[in-house]
Amino acid sequence: MTTLQQQVQEEVAILPKKRTVLQSFWRFVKKNPAGFIGILLVLLSVSCALFAQWIAPFEPTKASLSSRLSPPSWADDTGKSVFLLGADQVGRDLLSRIIYGAKISLMVGFFGVLISMIIGTILGLISGYFGKWMDDLIMRVADIQLAFPFILFAIVIMSVLGTGIWKIILILGLTYWVGFARLIRGQVISLKEQEYIQAAKAIGGTQFRIIRKHILPNVMSSILVLGTMYIAEFILLEASLTFLGLGVDPTVPSWGGMLADSRNYVTTAWWTATFPGIAIMLTVLGFNLLGDWLRDKFDPNMKM
Repeated sequence: MTTLQQQVQEEVAILPKKRTVLQSFWRFVKKNPAGFIGILLVLLSVSCALFAQWIAPFEPTKASLSSRLSPPSWADDTGKSVFLLGADQVGRDLLSRIIYGAKISLMVGFFGVLISMIIGTILGLISGYFGKWMDDLIMRVADIQLAFPFILFAIVIMSVLGTGIWKIILILGLTYWVGFARLIRGQVISLKEQEYIQAAKAIGGTQFRIIRKHILPNVMSSILVLGTMYIAEFILLEASLTFLGLGVDPTVPSWGGMLADSRNYVTTAWWTATFPGIAIMLTVLGFNLLGDWLRDKFDPNMKM
């Protein structure tokens, strides 16, 4: 009996100990520090966008000429400034405008990527799976699309249709589908020759079912990674177009608009350009780090 108890105790000791939530979290942080930072930055931006009306200390559009170009409260020698990050050229609180500006940037990023993802995924699956004239047609359209510089194309369209956030989203979605289509096409061409796809065809699986059940799930990780990268790029493009006066309406708080408004005050009121620029940098950095972590997680070759 004693020998049996000893054997049981030895076997129990060999079993791995169950990690607590805190231990699992700390292990993830140590193993993926860049991914953890990316997740934190993305969560910060999303939280600002979702809870802006509760987080922002002031109304983002409320102007006060008496507070015009007030410095940050921690850098004000007079002690009169009540704005944590200072005020702009008409006395609006910069912190509140940055928080509300996250809504615009993330809306453009998420919805622009969603449109381009849907279009690019459908066309990439058709091009890669069916091939022949369909592949030639879709890829030639993609080549023509890539021949147009995006900024020039956006300037022409916005000059004709006018400015607006949904027009920016539509332009981005209809321009960047090419990246998804080309990526998915290459993967589908490789996947459709696999044995399990041939077996699915042999047992009478329809083409639609094979694409939906066997091919699409295998390319979703690549779609997710590329989509994360494109969100960061779309945020920069929206800020660039708004800076040029071809993006969001000037009355709407946006990071690109704040940079455009501050161009004449860079030397006299450094905070008007510095903090919106930092907001753009941190958000873009967060999505890029998140995309790198997702790529490493889903790509088995990166783990070697």
